[in-house]
Amino acid sequence: MTDITIPAELLPSDGRFGSGPSKVRHTQIEHLVANAAILGTSHRQAPVKDLVARVQGHLHELFRLPDGYEVVLGNGGSTAFWDVAAASLARNKSAHLSFGEFGQKCVAAHTTPWLSEPHVVKSEPGTRGTLEAIGDADVYAWPHNETSTGVSAPVTRVQGAASDALMMVDATSAAGGIDFDANEMDVYYFAPQKNFASDGGLWFALMSPRAIARAEEIAATDRYIPEFLSLKTAIDNSRLHQTLNTPALSTLLLMEAQLEWMMERGGLTAASAHTAHSSGLLYAWAEARSDVTPFVAKPEHRSPVVATLDLDDTIDATAVTSILRANGIVDTEPYRKLGRNQIRVATFVGVDHADVEKLIASLDYVLERL
Repeated sequence: MTDITIPAELLPSDGRFGSGPSKVRHTQIEHLVANAAILGTSHRQAPVKDLVARVQGHLHELFRLPDGYEVVLGNGGSTAFWDVAAASLARNKSAHLSFGEFGQKCVAAHTTPWLSEPHVVKSEPGTRGTLEAIGDADVYAWPHNETSTGVSAPVTRVQGAASDALMMVDATSAAGGIDFDANEMDVYYFAPQKNFASDGGLWFALMSPRAIARAEEIAATDRYIPEFLSLKTAIDNSRLHQTLNTPALSTLLLMEAQLEWMMERGGLTAASAHTAHSSGLLYAWAEARSDVTPFVAKPEHRSPVVATLDLDDTIDATAVTSILRANGIVDTEPYRKLGRNQIRVATFVGVDHADVEKLIASLDYVLERL
């Protein structure tokens, strides 16, 4: 069926709709080339440390961080940070909201010999539960957005939680695309390959003063923490605008260009409005058709940055995504472990509204012929 040719006038100008790695804009590549002299230089010297400092400053401004909050970074992606948190932030017990792949893996990372069994509120894919206060929990953890299912959860402190309990939010696919109040969290961590249109290899964590204090408190105990998983080590290095090991310089340069572009366009408020409009186009289109349905039933649970759409059983989603790919529209396949007959479309801040509209037109063309 891949021999269906979509008319050129219906095709997006850029066919990249992947949920990560995401579309990289041409001006980011230009910024990388213009600063290519920094590649292959020492990460302990001023040019690289200045780059790290600029990225930290842009993130501080973009997220409107309160006084005392710090931008910490380290080697590895969000996957590494789950283990960092288990080693360096959880005292005794964590409580989790699990409604997709990332939430589940965060739970797994906190299932360790040195911590009590995590408290987990788990829900079926496409839904989300509610995290309530647990008397002995000292860390509450949940994803801001699940890339696997297209479900989003608000960033708000758990009412009734212990006064020193930390609110820790996985923000890999949400960061930079969904607005929130930074006062409502203590740790907001992400990798830069989604809305920030960069590559993997680094994690960033926006940390409150009490989260920093917790990391220092645990580092002072006799708990064994490998240096790679030591959050205190990452904090100390970040204050010097460096990482424990060599950082990915091209990742930082691509991210710098994206952050500058986002701030020029109005910051996090404008970015959030952009992603909401793009995803809204897809949800409205699905609801207007009889053979396409938003996977997430409750509109208030739907992600503004990753739209998951179920196709009727009479339509082979694999055929649809294969036809799209043959016509240059790529990475609309669903999350592999979910195993549903659906398409998944990223509507990150770098994806143009016009391209989403063209994607919808292309989908209409393909579905009519299938």
